[in-house]
Amino acid sequence: MDLVVGLFPWTKPNSRTTNYCFVVGRRHQQHKCEETHTYFSSSSSIITLLVHFLLLASLVSSAYSTSEIGNNPVANQSFRPEEEVHKFRTLGTRLDQINKPSVKTIQSPDGDIIDCVMSHQQLAFDHPLLKDKKPLDPPERPNGHNKLGVLSENFQLWSLSGESCPEGTIPIRRTTEQDILRASSVSEFGKKIIRDVRRDTSSNGHEHAVGYVSGDQYYGAKASINVWAPIVENQYEFSLSQLWVISGSFGDDLNTIEAGWQVSPELYGDNYPRFFTYWTSDAYQATGCYNLLCSGFVQTNNKIAIGAAISPTSSYGGGQFDISILIWKDPKHGNWWLEFGSGNLVGYWPSFLFTHLGDHASMVQFGGEVVNSQSTGSHTSTQMGSGNFAEEGFGKASYFRNMQVVDWENNLISLPNLKVLADHPNCYDIQGGFNNAWGNYIYYGGPGRNVNCP
Repeated sequence: MDLVVGLFPWTKPNSRTTNYCFVVGRRHQQHKCEETHTYFSSSSSIITLLVHFLLLASLVSSAYSTSEIGNNPVANQSFRPEEEVHKFRTLGTRLDQINKPSVKTIQSPDGDIIDCVMSHQQLAFDHPLLKDKKPLDPPERPNGHNKLGVLSENFQLWSLSGESCPEGTIPIRRTTEQDILRASSVSEFGKKIIRDVRRDTSSNGHEHAVGYVSGDQYYGAKASINVWAPIVENQYEFSLSQLWVISGSFGDDLNTIEAGWQVSPELYGDNYPRFFTYWTSDAYQATGCYNLLCSGFVQTNNKIAIGAAISPTSSYGGGQFDISILIWKDPKHGNWWLEFGSGNLVGYWPSFLFTHLGDHASMVQFGGEVVNSQSTGSHTSTQMGSGNFAEEGFGKASYFRNMQVVDWENNLISLPNLKVLADHPNCYDIQGGFNNAWGNYIYYGGPGRNVNCP
């Protein structure tokens, strides 16, 4: 007897959820989900589905126990239905928490589903301190901010359809069951897992090439970053380029605000570069998350979807496409605002999310980060930036240009005493400079594994 029980995901086209069908039959048979199977769309339905699955599994388990399987170690593994029920209940609850009711749905060419959610119903307003509140009005920009050259609204793939979200709503990339199941656990979904946040990161798998300033009080930062589509070796690694606004020590009390672009197969299920944000107030432990996956960042823009794919991207020896990011602290209310392009306000991080950043930042960093899991026993071949070293320069290496910080009088100023640091310069390196066209700039990146980076 060679029976197999299968729980197969099946997504109906344009459906909100992935549905499941059960198949019992002989191994190697072809399994199909016909349209007559029942569809489930809530956490309670998932539990009902699991109950049927557990009953079916118990019958099959009994059949195994009386068959000729004997000492087959796989067949003799204990079946824990309570753990499966708990897992799917938690999964359903998390999905219900993240995916708020929408007034319009847009199908992106890359497969994403964008939900237009009323701005006051976004996940941020589940926070006790934001209950019954509304998004704030835009603050005054920093002095010296150039609003010319506003970024085209068609810089993300989902907007190429010509569809948009109505006024009063915000576009949110829908989270699927598959997104959460790719994470190490439901509770860790949407978090950046870092066990050690020292900038000498040889012990934790996170490697950086950054330019930074420290030793003063900073109230924001700005830069333009060119966008690439670096190769990421496996699902459990990522490659990103971002600004860090930092306060506190590199210990349990670290506060950061982060924004830029990233390629993360585990988080998004593909290799597109995506616009993202992150925050934490306790060194990536219990607080914070990517994008809008927890109560934190308040989005106010109805044209930009955080977590959506960016298009176009830069090409080696060809056209360069960069994005401008500005993060600054509103002098009046103390919240940290995010602008994408030159004039597109995205939203803000409420000041109460933070301890040290409730006042000011003590460090600002610009650059790249990758995860080196050494899954093959050697250094990863995951690329940082363009995948080329800094010395290759414009059109080939990744860059940050027009790097500035915001001072205590809300002025954008050039970087005082810019320093550069690469954790593993034979794998990923960095060079800094200054000229009249770009102001402060850096070139950075690299291929990862090579003859000098084994």
